[in-house]
Amino acid sequence: MNKRKRSIIKINEEKCDGCGQCIPGCPEGALQIVDGKARLVTESFCDGLGACLGHCPQGALQVEERDAEDYDAQAVLDHLEEQSPELAKKHREHLRAHGMDQQNRPAENCPSVQVYSSTLTNWPIKLYLIPPAAEFLRNADLLLVADCVPFAYANMHKDFFAGRTVAAGCPKFDDPAAYEEKICNILESVNINSITIIYMEITCCQGFISIVNKAVKKSETNIPLETVLIGINGEVIKREVIQPCSQ
Repeated sequence: MNKRKRSIIKINEEKCDGCGQCIPGCPEGALQIVDGKARLVTESFCDGLGACLGHCPQGALQVEERDAEDYDAQAVLDHLEEQSPELAKKHREHLRAHGMDQQNRPAENCPSVQVYSSTLTNWPIKLYLIPPAAEFLRNADLLLVADCVPFAYANMHKDFFAGRTVAAGCPKFDDPAAYEEKICNILESVNINSITIIYMEITCCQGFISIVNKAVKKSETNIPLETVLIGINGEVIKREVIQPCSQ
């Protein structure tokens, strides 16, 4: 099978303790525990999206760019059907969530769009999934983005993503205490140069500021904080530099 450069999971065997928590986190069934270590079953089963990363307590998983076999969604589906119809069902849901069908093509009925260059430099981007000691967090300018913001603000990549490490979440529908603990763990695990919080003008979004301030205080760090308020019509309403723990 031909190989090309693409995103694929890399396993640090020195960090991996074989706990197996990454296995259910892989919708493709691409990971197995072999000889006490997590292993990639086959390159063509890994889509490189990194759904498994946040399940590893040791931070032994990361996404890298290297020459690898093409992802074969149909082979993955056949593999999962053999194991369990329920696993195959979850895989189809995973594909639909990422706008893909089983042939790794854009899902039907999706409108065509103009493709622009991405400035995103890290994966995963969901705050829940990011390992606190991830290499891409070291000496980073951390951008905490409320989930709704990129839908309202059209130039996220150009104006905010470039040069920053992105972490996204929803302070209303997710667990604020878990976010506080995760941010605190990040601040205690790696050096963060600065934090920028981008949130919507709706009330529930403002909880992000309180969460970050509590995490900064708990971690006993002193990090420059900036907040950016986005309006529901997509405009920047206010930018403000605040003192940690001032709110």
